[in-house]
Amino acid sequence: MKKVLVTGADGFIGSHLTEELVKQGYKLKAFAYYNSFNSWGWLDTLPKDIMNEIEVFTGDIRDPNGVREAMKGIDEVFHLAALIAIPFSYHSPDTYVDTNIKGTLNVLQAARDLEISRLLITSTSEVYGTAQYVPIDEKHPYQGQSPYSATKIGADRLAESFYRSFNMPITIVRPFNTYGPRQSARAVIPTIITQLLAGKEEIKLGSLTPTRDFNFVKDTANGFMEIAKSDKTIGEEINIATQQEISIGQLAEELIRQINPKAKIVCDEQRLRPEKSEVNRLLGSNKKIMGLTKWKPHYTFEQGLAETIEFFKNNLDQYKIDIYNI
Repeated sequence: MKKVLVTGADGFIGSHLTEELVKQGYKLKAFAYYNSFNSWGWLDTLPKDIMNEIEVFTGDIRDPNGVREAMKGIDEVFHLAALIAIPFSYHSPDTYVDTNIKGTLNVLQAARDLEISRLLITSTSEVYGTAQYVPIDEKHPYQGQSPYSATKIGADRLAESFYRSFNMPITIVRPFNTYGPRQSARAVIPTIITQLLAGKEEIKLGSLTPTRDFNFVKDTANGFMEIAKSDKTIGEEINIATQQEISIGQLAEELIRQINPKAKIVCDEQRLRPEKSEVNRLLGSNKKIMGLTKWKPHYTFEQGLAETIEFFKNNLDQYKIDIYNI
């Protein structure tokens, strides 16, 4: 039985991946961000029978000592720990450098020294910036349109350098926009759903024209697992994408139709990205992942939205709906 470490296990995608890995029979260690509240984030909401199979390690990805300690005795590492909110990166870029670049370096160094047998580094479709052609494949140029995306580009290139310099078994996994239960209200789908469920009739949004390629979170988690199973993926950068796109405006209209047809969209200036920072189009190619692994999406967009809406109906009290979550 392989022993696996998931960094960022307390977060949105990380908690789903952790849960699925346990169901698949892996021996699991979950790296959660240390805090004095002894909160394990979304791990605290997992069923007891799942949590009984998980060893939780609390630490800080920015600290190389804790990272190394967490990785001792581990076979495979799924590195998801990161700061991801784009607006927050505009005014606190230092924390993104420390977490996303230095944190990834800590994982890479420890993986090299401990001879980890498999390491997956989590990237983001934001590294591509606005699409220069579609569908966006893994050869698409990089463009740092926010401090967040710049730090993820840096982390990816560090990972590539360790693969090339030290022949380490590394794969860079690049999910396009993931959504689903447990997502932060800073993301667009929870932003719309929570406002609608709270009875708001004016839904505050930023730009409506950008398009996104949305993955349901369980499909994203499955993508990580399928990539880890294949030796063909070592040394590769691999998109997880549906190869379908929808504009933010179309998305909002569909959710309004489903939840509260009386609502209307209003532009909230503080939610607008600077013009040259806005990523106007993301539509990913999934040709590579489908060629190298057995992965394919199992959820339609309609199915994913339905499950997401149901989650927020039952957990609305956990979200601060009346503020702009950055």
